[in-house]
Amino acid sequence: MNYPVKILLAGLLLLTSGVQAQEQESVVDTSWNGTGEFGFVSTSGNSDTETLNLKLEIIKSSENWQFRFAGAALTSSNDGSKDAERYTAEFQADRKLDEKSYVLGVARWDADKFGAYDPQQTVTVGYGRQLIKTDRHELKAEIGLGYRDLEDANTGANSGEVIVRALVDGVWVITPSTQWNNRLLVESGADNTFTQFNTGLTVAMNSRFALKLGFEIRNNTDVPAGVSDKTDTTTTMNVVYNF
Repeated sequence: MNYPVKILLAGLLLLTSGVQAQEQESVVDTSWNGTGEFGFVSTSGNSDTETLNLKLEIIKSSENWQFRFAGAALTSSNDGSKDAERYTAEFQADRKLDEKSYVLGVARWDADKFGAYDPQQTVTVGYGRQLIKTDRHELKAEIGLGYRDLEDANTGANSGEVIVRALVDGVWVITPSTQWNNRLLVESGADNTFTQFNTGLTVAMNSRFALKLGFEIRNNTDVPAGVSDKTDTTTTMNVVYNF
């Protein structure tokens, strides 16, 4: 890990270190909540394929803080040979300024074994704001400055650069049992811009379980020699468990 990444990561840890002292001042709800997703497809016959898709998101809120951890894993094989393998993890800490605004620190790790870069590591700090919050619509936006460390998946060569991070995240409750989620993440530097867009339609079966149809687009504007595609897409159908 490059020295600038260590400095920014230390700043992120410093940002979150005050939570214990803050929470000691008042009694707040410290319960956890989140979602887990699971999808698996196996076919046999003229070709044998297996695809496994896992996602996890955990959120903890207090009077002045919110912490979010998200992780995902995707593996796919065709006739015994892997043709996709991707793992991601993200940790975010938000320090509330008022009912709508907050400052944030985010660390993200992305390992794409069949992609252009393996891994990508980013650490950013910034500002976020709740733009819309009603019974049916929620929309928030974030902007920040950070540092990204890239490793060429083919050669193993490392490079790093300062980035601007932007995020737009929205939820639309279509019916009491159906909601549509959209999340756009952009991490832009002088050498490469990484864009990830996720959209998903979730239909609840009961208070705990739901079915979700998801679609993801990932794009790098600049890829190493030997990598043919700048854009990857993934379509998933998962069972969701809310806790």
